Amino acid sequence: MTTDDTPSLFTHRPPARLVLADGRYFDGVSIGKAARTTGEVVFTTSMTGYQEALTDPSYRGQILTMTYPIQGNYGTSARSAESNHLQVRGFVVRELTDLPSHWQSSSTLNHYLEHHQIPGIAEIDTRALTRHLRSRGVIMGTITHDETVDEALTRLQNEPNYEGQDYVSNVSTPNRYQFNADNPAPSGDQIHVVVLDLGVKRNIMRLLHQRGCRITAVPHDTHAEEIMALKPAGVLISPGPGDPTLLDNVVDTARELIGQTPIMGICLGHQVVGRVFGAGVYKLKFGHRGANHPIRDEITGRVFVTSQNHGFAIDDHLDSDVTVSQIHLNDGTVEGLQHSKEPVFTIQYHSEASPGPNDTEFLFDRFMATVRGDA
Repeated sequence: MTTDDTPSLFTHRPPARLVLADGRYFDGVSIGKAARTTGEVVFTTSMTGYQEALTDPSYRGQILTMTYPIQGNYGTSARSAESNHLQVRGFVVRELTDLPSHWQSSSTLNHYLEHHQIPGIAEIDTRALTRHLRSRGVIMGTITHDETVDEALTRLQNEPNYEGQDYVSNVSTPNRYQFNADNPAPSGDQIHVVVLDLGVKRNIMRLLHQRGCRITAVPHDTHAEEIMALKPAGVLISPGPGDPTLLDNVVDTARELIGQTPIMGICLGHQVVGRVFGAGVYKLKFGHRGANHPIRDEITGRVFVTSQNHGFAIDDHLDSDVTVSQIHLNDGTVEGLQHSKEPVFTIQYHSEASPGPNDTEFLFDRFMATVRGDA
């Protein structure tokens, strides 16, 4: 972090400004592509994993703030990308270093942002910004480098809000494909799992692959009969961005799949399945984004630390055959569902982490036991 007598690495960079829709603004310097960008401004409390976050499809349409003050210290590498693209609209950091140190690093974080044409801003008080978002709630904002505050606010008024936008269709695969992992799968017969791609992260498919799965990812608008024609042993409904109330077609698909095949839903997939079972959807004030969220399993009483990235949640108005299996210990929100008669369960958090703790990776083993018929 720079001080008054420590010269900044970015004094040669042009100025930039983050302007929020409520009039609050922060002056800093431009990183990445020097351009305007607009999105919902959110924050994550993860101390590491900036590249995984930048490439996480669940951040589509958002300007991401990292609360940890120093970013870029271990560079970037191809292996750390969770999708083929940078998904964020913009990136906000306190200090970004151009001197990474890691044996796998292939470029600096700033070069990575520039290469993918993502605008960002550095040298702002991200602690003050986070406290503002925590009190005010997430809000639309813009990163700009050539406007006054009033000009940026006028432009913001004409931008569409984050709510009501369909981001899943932008991040889902346009075509069906077979996942090819970096390493060969364990020997033996492979179990075929279909991933309904609402914005899947690669590590979900890596972990299934490690457990002996042959994985087919299909577009978000694939119908249930098309999925079942692939003869899956189970279906995983993936995470993804945005508002689950916009996904009626995916809800209909999930409804038709239940009773035909085991199902695991993660994050947005959890919310989709929750809607099938009667749950309502609401938006959280500032969302759950970070790698330190405690949840409690209501069946065993065990507590786990989880990685999360979502702005919407479901309530507990559920059909009688469905129970809330896990809750968030910070605010009591629904973190998991379990069907009493069908092989269906869901989790609101990311058991694949990336970044984050591995406390709940065993849930992939639970899913595999279900698809094998052992559970």
